[in-house]
Amino acid sequence: MTDYDVIVIGAGHNGLVCATRLAQRGRRVLVLEANEVPGGLANNREIAPGYIAPGCAQWLTQLPPALVKDLQLEQHGMEIAAAGVATVGLDPGGNHLVLDGDQAAGPGLSGEDEAAYAELRRWLRKVTRLLFRLSQRPPPHLVEGGFRETLRLADLGLRLRMMGRHDMSELLRQALNNSYDLLEERFEHPLLKGMLALEAVQGTHFGPRSPNTVYTLLQRQLGVAWGAGVSQVRGGMAGLAQALHRAAEKAGAEIRCSARVAQITMKGDRISGVTLASGEQISAACIASSIDPVATLQQLLGLQRVETGTARRVAQIRQKSGTAKLHLALSGLPQFSGLDDTGLGQRLLIAPDMDYVERAFNPVKYNDYAREPTMDISIPSVNDPQLAPAGHHVLSAIVHHAAYDIPGGWAASREQVIDDWLSCLERYAPGIRTLVVAAEVLSPADIEREYHVTRGHWDHVEPSLDQALMMRPFPGASRYATPVEGLYLCGAGSHPGGGLNGLAGANAADVIARSETGR
Repeated sequence: MTDYDVIVIGAGHNGLVCATRLAQRGRRVLVLEANEVPGGLANNREIAPGYIAPGCAQWLTQLPPALVKDLQLEQHGMEIAAAGVATVGLDPGGNHLVLDGDQAAGPGLSGEDEAAYAELRRWLRKVTRLLFRLSQRPPPHLVEGGFRETLRLADLGLRLRMMGRHDMSELLRQALNNSYDLLEERFEHPLLKGMLALEAVQGTHFGPRSPNTVYTLLQRQLGVAWGAGVSQVRGGMAGLAQALHRAAEKAGAEIRCSARVAQITMKGDRISGVTLASGEQISAACIASSIDPVATLQQLLGLQRVETGTARRVAQIRQKSGTAKLHLALSGLPQFSGLDDTGLGQRLLIAPDMDYVERAFNPVKYNDYAREPTMDISIPSVNDPQLAPAGHHVLSAIVHHAAYDIPGGWAASREQVIDDWLSCLERYAPGIRTLVVAAEVLSPADIEREYHVTRGHWDHVEPSLDQALMMRPFPGASRYATPVEGLYLCGAGSHPGGGLNGLAGANAADVIARSETGR
């Protein structure tokens, strides 16, 4: 008899969702997490004594209400510190633009642009409802799978037709397009176009002129399908992680932290369990890995234990990261030109125009970092004062673009990087340098080391159309089951991709629960 029915590797949000759903179905589940606390990229870090910043993810935009209800996350302590957070496009002269739901407003924004933005949101709502439906189940089979899959494809085709001729035609016309052309033909205001271009390339190895960035814009806007806005979790992202942890334990899952898996073991041609770094061996009928597919199959299993075609496909997965974090501990509230204290609690973007966003992408193509990057900025202590000492604040910025390797290495360049990025911030928040108590940069290499994500890619696998749906992470492993019997994938590298939505974990749990190996 095995020790467990299912071992889940990694206690990130998808791993915890998967474990909870399986435990709710009566499976004996063990979650193994390498770090000292659960949560993965959705967690906090103390950058100086008393200053708490979100480690990587800093906004909640995609968590489906049905999943929150199913896992009883609010009963398990998840609270929202700020809901309906607006997105502010920063202008050095204080002429900022504000995107709030379907409304765009700001100096110099024409009525035509306001109407065009409302129309874009209407179109996004229709398309993301279709994407959300696709995201709630394994991707469809195109040529095999029997009558049920034929019905699913027919349902998809019908829903495409129900979008209406104009919206369906626009989706088919734009799906493979780049976001630069899409935005250029719809809008006039440079800052509005820059803000939306940043949404399209967030977390990717793309610039706005790159193909597929209309798809990534749609994928990033998935929460529009159910009317979600931008929210901040009370207590930082650890508030979400702790609620997911409690939900899993309440359902009956066992969670062990500081338990790094060194190897996935096999008996014959199927999974038999894991060996921990400590040498301890644990047996299980099947394994669900929420870490990235390359780490799972190449490092923990070993490509020599899979057939040649699978090994080649794993080696061809694209997962170049261009995303870093900048954290600042501040002795007071920074002053951004033209923003009051209420505005400082909103989501702040540095992306003045599309060409700026494209230029920021150029250095990372050649293994360098942007001296003038785009930034997605949060000052979480404005809405949640417990994150910093009284009167002090924390600034957290998602920074694009920064390569995994840079000339001279990150260790030697870190102080210069901080200086360059503070100079960028000072154009919008004069005097912010004088408030800095401590500063921290997390490069993609740092994120790989500290959060165990290959090359530091937040989505595990690049979110592009050739690595989406039945091709994510690669054909043969797109429906959560890998070619190795008993081994499943349940993380962001699987359908439907990244973002704090838990759908990959929920879908994988459903697949495992229906399979012989999950019983």
